[in-house]
Amino acid sequence: MSPFLWAQFFTTVLLAGAAVASLPGPETADVAELKATIRTWDVPTKGARPYATAVSLDGSIWFTEEVANKIGYLKPETGEFKEFTLAEGKNVAPHGLVADQSGNIWFAASSGGFIGKLEPKTGKVVVFKMPDPKATDPESLALDSKGILWFTVQNANMVGKLDPASGNITLKSVPSPNARPTGILVLQRGTPLFAEPGAGKIGFIMPDTFEVHEFTLPPGTRSRRIAIARDENTLYFTDYTGGNLGKLDISIGALIMFPTPGGADSSPYGLTIAPDGTVWYCETGIQPKNIVRFNPGTSTFSRAPIPFAAGAVHSLASAPDGRVYFASSDVDKVGAVEVAK
Repeated sequence: MSPFLWAQFFTTVLLAGAAVASLPGPETADVAELKATIRTWDVPTKGARPYATAVSLDGSIWFTEEVANKIGYLKPETGEFKEFTLAEGKNVAPHGLVADQSGNIWFAASSGGFIGKLEPKTGKVVVFKMPDPKATDPESLALDSKGILWFTVQNANMVGKLDPASGNITLKSVPSPNARPTGILVLQRGTPLFAEPGAGKIGFIMPDTFEVHEFTLPPGTRSRRIAIARDENTLYFTDYTGGNLGKLDISIGALIMFPTPGGADSSPYGLTIAPDGTVWYCETGIQPKNIVRFNPGTSTFSRAPIPFAAGAVHSLASAPDGRVYFASSDVDKVGAVEVAK
């Protein structure tokens, strides 16, 4: 579907809270053993509560340390860690983060009311304050191909964009009250999409006009994270309350809900798509916690237990070499999953 037809589809079919067509999915999920090695590293600062992960262009892993007020760096080949303190005497609770093309690390200060840019070579942090006093908690963020930063402000129920060149920030309220927007990403064609766990919807933004639209998921569904396939027509999301992996064809509006192997109480959360197209997420509500891989070609699941008992995994990040990285805030660890050859 061309970008024009795709945009026309959104503006005519999925606007004004229109629900997508739901197709029947399997009632249960068969699961195979995931033959993979899961390696973990202890974060240097104890009690740091690492939350989100991101992979930079050189393959290094970056992560936020919400309680320690730091951004952490891990070089997986050597196990080398480095930590950058963000503000002396004040905890700004860094949450989501993303690496740009120049190697800078952008982060959302969820208790500081700003978007920050960390320059790793110097340790300098540039602060972009929210222009609205209600926007106290920027939460997740993503860069588009033009270098514009898009972000969510969860409790304030807003989405925003930041032009790094000018420093200008524009905010917009989400149509549904208490939608708690999170997990934003940007399609290559320039359209930002985000999850609305409070409203049971997926939101999207028309980038040229900053119009915010929504489409409704099945009753009781609460999306936490979203990921987009390489074809940019298939969107996946984790249904935290229902224990499902959702697959939405945004070109025709067809939705399939796949029950996750751990069942309705498995609370799937962190989500990413690897370079080979496989979908990865974490089951956080059961013991053991599991890393799950979904194969879209066969609609089959495989999984492996995470080698520690506690800790929700809120964020997954895939690297070009196929590894999947994660952080666990409850046990102060960063992990990597490598599938056996």
